[in-house]
Amino acid sequence: MKYLNPKADLTFKRVFGEHPDLVMSLLNALLPLAPGQEITAIEYLPAEMVPDNPWKKNSIVDVRCKDKLGRQFIVEMQMIWSPEFKYRVLFNASKAYVRQIGNGENYHLLQPVYSLNLVNEIFEPEMKDYYHHYKLVHDKDSDKIIDGLQLVFVELPKFTPHTYAEKKMQVLWLRYLTEIDEHTISVPEELLSNPEVNKAVKAIEEAAFSPAQLLGYEKFWDIISTEKTLFYSAEQRGLASGMKKGMEEGFKEGIKEGFKKGEIKVARNMKSFGMSPESIAQITGLSQEDIEAL
Repeated sequence: MKYLNPKADLTFKRVFGEHPDLVMSLLNALLPLAPGQEITAIEYLPAEMVPDNPWKKNSIVDVRCKDKLGRQFIVEMQMIWSPEFKYRVLFNASKAYVRQIGNGENYHLLQPVYSLNLVNEIFEPEMKDYYHHYKLVHDKDSDKIIDGLQLVFVELPKFTPHTYAEKKMQVLWLRYLTEIDEHTISVPEELLSNPEVNKAVKAIEEAAFSPAQLLGYEKFWDIISTEKTLFYSAEQRGLASGMKKGMEEGFKEGIKEGFKKGEIKVARNMKSFGMSPESIAQITGLSQEDIEAL
């Protein structure tokens, strides 16, 4: 059996954008939901959020849904990290939050918006954890929370199955996203033995896709490869430019420091011959205070 990579746009949307039970399982496994707050039913919402004003920016996300309590959930699979991605996540979550009510409606109708972002690159190298949870919390008392926006970022390359072994479904879903790709020959039994993950595995079997879809799948990876090359080239150009600028500034500072030391040596010799500080200052350009301190 041949499989496709579940992180690709085509497969990710097939699995989590067409199977409510699977996206609900993923959200319950990866979101910071307290006991008793688990999602029990969801319905899909349009992935494109069109603004009321045509001059404003519209948004397209991978999967967007809500549960019977009205809480909204946005799920994104991001293959390439850039600092701007965090702001796009905040923008999309904020837009979903604001558009829950219309003019004149009461604010108590607003329900939390959760944004789950699976990132296939490491963007916090100095931190050991792969799970990053952002929320509106008081800076002196972490128990004081404004329950509006909850943003979760998962660094997939950092994940190892033993990291959070007690969270079984979280481990299974992250193993599904990190261990299966075009090179997979046999899927681990631990994944197949779980009904939900097993269903997700079957959904990415190559045989389940049409030739046109497979062509689009290959095109997706070509685009990702091109974007990574462009990002790498830009980083290298920035690094080279920074090094050149640093060397030029260092060279200039070195010359300046050399002249300074030379002036001090000349001033010290002049002073030893009894010349006045005023005369030495005029000749060397040093201040009288510096000369008197020699």
